[in-house]
Parts: sequence; C-alpha cells; structure tokens
Amino acid sequence: MKSFEGGVHPFEKKQTSSQKIEKFPLPKNIVVHLAQQPGSASKPLVKAGDYVKTGQKIAEAAGFLATDSHSPVSGKILSIEKMPHPCGLNLEAVSIESDGKDEPADFKPSDPGELSSSEIIKIVKDAGIAGLGGAAFPTHIKLSPPAGKNIDTLIINGCECEPYLTCDHRLMLEEPAKIISGMNLILKALGVKNGIIALEDNKKDAAEKFEKLLKSDGRNISVAVLKTKYPQGAEKQLIKAVLNREVPSGKLPMDAGCVVQNVQTAKAVHDAVIEGRPLYERVITVCGHFKKTGNFSVRIGTLISDIVDFCGGFDGDVKKVLMGGPMMGIPLYTLDVSILKGNNGVLALTENETVYAEPSNCIRCGKCVDVCPVGLVPTMISRLTERERYEDLDNYSPLDCMECGACAYECPAKIHLVQNIKVAKIIVKRDNK
Repeated sequence: MKSFEGGVHPFEKKQTSSQKIEKFPLPKNIVVHLAQQPGSASKPLVKAGDYVKTGQKIAEAAGFLATDSHSPVSGKILSIEKMPHPCGLNLEAVSIESDGKDEPADFKPSDPGELSSSEIIKIVKDAGIAGLGGAAFPTHIKLSPPAGKNIDTLIINGCECEPYLTCDHRLMLEEPAKIISGMNLILKALGVKNGIIALEDNKKDAAEKFEKLLKSDGRNISVAVLKTKYPQGAEKQLIKAVLNREVPSGKLPMDAGCVVQNVQTAKAVHDAVIEGRPLYERVITVCGHFKKTGNFSVRIGTLISDIVDFCGGFDGDVKKVLMGGPMMGIPLYTLDVSILKGNNGVLALTENETVYAEPSNCIRCGKCVDVCPVGLVPTMISRLTERERYEDLDNYSPLDCMECGACAYECPAKIHLVQNIKVAKIIVKRDNK
C-alpha cells in the first residue's frame, strides 16, 4: 500500500460517512468575508442598499493571491463593515439579507470542447474558485504555472485524512461524474494528459465508483488507493506517496512536475464551466456533539450560529467548536463567524475531548521525529524556542513545518510542540527579512 514516511493514524470517527449530502436551508442573513484566501482581501463592488442576485459578483480580486466573491443569496446588501473572522480578528465583510427567492444571476454555461486552455482558466478565475480542501489557494493561479515549470501530472486529492470529516467522501460517492468532468477541464487547462485520483483505503467504495466510470471514459486517468494515514492529504506527502517524488524544501508541487487539486475544487470547476455557476456554495461536515450531524451543502457566508441552530444545538457539555477537523481545525472564539471557501467542517467537542495534560520534560524518545512527515526534529525546534536560542533555529528548518500536529499527537510528554514551532517560524521569518 503506497504511503509516505512518518505520519500517524488517529481515531477516525467518520460517523457521518453514510449520511448523504443534505441541502442546508437558505439562511436569512449571510456574511461574506472579503478575506477568503491567503492573499489580500478582495475589493467590494457593491454598497449598502444594493439588490443582488444569487451568484452575482460582489467583490473582485485586489491582489495576486485574491479571488473574486459572489453573493450566495439574492437580497439586499445591509452593510460592508468589520465583522468577526475565524482568524480571531474583525475583518471587512459584506452582510446580505436574503429575500428568500434565491433569484439567480445570468449564468452562462460553456461547451468545453470549444474552449481553449486560457478560456477555461479565465472562467475559473471569474468564478472565484479557491482550493476547497482547506488552503483556499486561488485555483486559477495553480492552473497557470510559470514558464519553465514542466507539469506532467494532475493529482485530484480525495484523501480527507482528518478525523470526523466526510464531506469529500460523500461528494465522491454522490457526484463522481462531475468530479471527473472537472478533472478533465483542469487537465485541458494545464495541457497535461496524465491524471490520478488519489484517496485512502477507507474509501474503497468511492474508488470503485471512479474506476467504473473511468472504464468507459477512455482518458488517461487512474485511481490510486493509498494507506489510511494522517496527513496523507497534504500535497507534498501525497506526491511522495503517489509518484515517489520529493518536493524540494521551500518549493511547490509544480517544482516536482505536479498540480494537486481537491475533489470539491474539481467539482467547482465543472460547475463553473459546464453550468456557468460561480463558487458560492460548498459541502461541509457537521460532526461531534450536535443533536443532528451530517454532510450539508451550505452557502458560503452562512453563520456558524445558524448551523448550530439547524442541527438542534449541542448534545452534551460542549467546550470547544472547531472550524475543520481536530488535528488542524481553527478553534472558534464566537459562533458569530461565517463559513469561508476553505472551511470543510464544523466540529463540537466536549470537555473530556479537549482537556490537555500539563507538559512534562522531554524523555528523548524520538517519537516526534519518527512521525514528522517532513523529516524535522520537532523537539529540538521546540527546545531552542523555549530557551530563546533563536540564532540556532535556521539549522532545523522550522519553516518546512506544515503544522499538521502529528508530533504533538504522538508526544508522551504532551509538550506544546506545534505552538512552539509556530513561534519559531515567526521568529525565523522576522530575522530573515
């Protein structure tokens, strides 16, 4: 079974894997943040009092890593002001009051056979598509590699290795043809022939669906079933597992001849090109201690408080709500935040699941080194940071850390390794300016 060096296999708790995707009711109020991606915030194109339709562009990219945003509902623009963001700050957002009609904008489907590579990329850009696996990196940039980057393989990522989350799994079971359609469009945009759909072996039912469809497709697309292990869905580890290629330190997948896209992103490309529909909706998993759990197709900008209410509230003494999974999810400081393009789940945990033991001294067992998927020495980075020996940090490459949490999960001393490495990364970036 193909995999990568290191990693862990935490409890899976995929308790919603058998629950079909359900349409979430149209919210009464929507909050679309202008900061949806790692780059600069987008520039609003509307003002308070304007009437907008579902799918109408309400903000345009204002920088290299920004994306356009579209209204998830039809209705009235209430305000453009700073509102709570999952990152912990109040950031500018567009607040919309739905009229309940869900009146669509003028969507323009395209015939993929008549489109050039550049035309597909433009449609993807105008649709505001970003990576829906979590990073929210603008998709049109991934489809436009710089000159000299020889891309030969597209990998569609269906691993979904975080515990609890099952939204990608359900999408692969329910919409495999649209994922393959989007994949073919991405292949055409890149000018690449070879495509691989990669997923873990706890999703063999989805692999069978793809293999059955691909038998009659006649294209050079294969399915790779990988060992179930965290973080198998991380781009560099996925490339290593599937192609046995190393992405150099500080480099991107395109430096190893690859482009990696999430299954939901591939489906969004299909929606944009074939149906003319921009990105204003995605599938998330609502799991943990809710009275109602499941996989839901929600409008981007839906408030977490509305999701909690729809699911009947919490089931038990919930102490922490995460946006995402338990390994890399973002703890929320308020429920008055809204779903972003990159959010793939909402998880509620009780006190027993969130109590952390006080850290003790490192026993030099080396377990954090064994499981680090990047080959770092987490305990040394942590120790140097705690002792303020910042001048030695560069020797241990903390910037290569992707903060997956495998080291902290495995550490018997319960040392705050990820938190210390995050501090180390900030210090190294500051000192290297």
